[in-house]
Amino acid sequence: YFLKLALTFNIKKDSANELSAAALSDKSDESFSPKRDFKKYLSENLIENYPERIDDTFAEWDSEETIEAVKSALEAGGHEVNLIECDKDAYDKLKTLNPEFVFNVAEGLSGSSRESQIPSMLEMLNIPYTGSDSITTGICHDKSRCKEILSYYKIPNSKFFITDAIHKTEKKILFPKFVKPLHEGSSKGIYNSSVVNNSSELRNEILRIKECYYQPSIVEDFLEGKEFTVAMLGNGDDVKVLPIVEINLDAVPEGFNKIYSYEVKWFFDTRENKLDIFKCPADIEPELYKQIEDVCKAAYQALRIRDWARIDVRLDRNNIPNIVEINPLPGILPDPADNSCYPKAAREYGLDYNSMINTVLNCAVQRTLMQK
Repeated sequence: YFLKLALTFNIKKDSANELSAAALSDKSDESFSPKRDFKKYLSENLIENYPERIDDTFAEWDSEETIEAVKSALEAGGHEVNLIECDKDAYDKLKTLNPEFVFNVAEGLSGSSRESQIPSMLEMLNIPYTGSDSITTGICHDKSRCKEILSYYKIPNSKFFITDAIHKTEKKILFPKFVKPLHEGSSKGIYNSSVVNNSSELRNEILRIKECYYQPSIVEDFLEGKEFTVAMLGNGDDVKVLPIVEINLDAVPEGFNKIYSYEVKWFFDTRENKLDIFKCPADIEPELYKQIEDVCKAAYQALRIRDWARIDVRLDRNNIPNIVEINPLPGILPDPADNSCYPKAAREYGLDYNSMINTVLNCAVQRTLMQK
């Protein structure tokens, strides 16, 4: 069968590399050496002087290269593809076009439920689409609501509290803690400074997040063990766990906390200077591998995720896999030179980029047919 499709998306206004280059050129002279001075530069200009931080506004959105790759993949599957950007005119465009199906990768414009904007429009118009429904997508984007559901189902995740002011935090706090914005993705707001070891550092992070992102912080127990990311594909009992990707935290530059932060993701781990930071499949004992698969399947079912997702997992001090993040709209950079985990796991599974995209579409179509 061949479908009249719409591809809904948000496109980056500037690439991360362009933004970083601009920031560096403003703050450095000819003698600036990123390898030698970068930690000092970040400390002075990104953390302490956070209004001058490198702009991560569009970090969640896709590049023109990615949108074109998804479009080409769907066309290679024999489908007609119409591009619709997720802007203020998206609803009218969808209503006029009335596609048979939508492949959705749009992250939304603004607000804590922005990833639910296109799914909500499509549900109102009764147009089927790929990915999780508006409720699940919104819950996954609200880190605390997501963790509350995981906790209800006894799925391991780190203990946490939410605050937007230091005087509202719990009286007795055991460090280290991990601090991040309540409603962000793609490592937005997660910097080397996000790991805090005392009340002063915690206060600085809460203030930074409040003033830079206009939202509360979620403060979690810092998980000390290995980190993994897990690509999920399918629905119900047929959901597949693609080969698990292990994040080699030893590849994080010396002097930085062992987290896959915004600095590491967008500055050190680039197409031109790729870090040896991912291993797929993960080189771990079969028992642990199965534990990670099982906890991800449990989270996938508990949150009623559909078609695909990427789930981040980290081990606690007892080597128990804990759910860290759930992304129902995973990043899908098309170039293998980029460290994009979902396509990396798919390739290891035997799916090239075009096959991966069309498999996601087919999962969504079959799910829709079964619901009728």
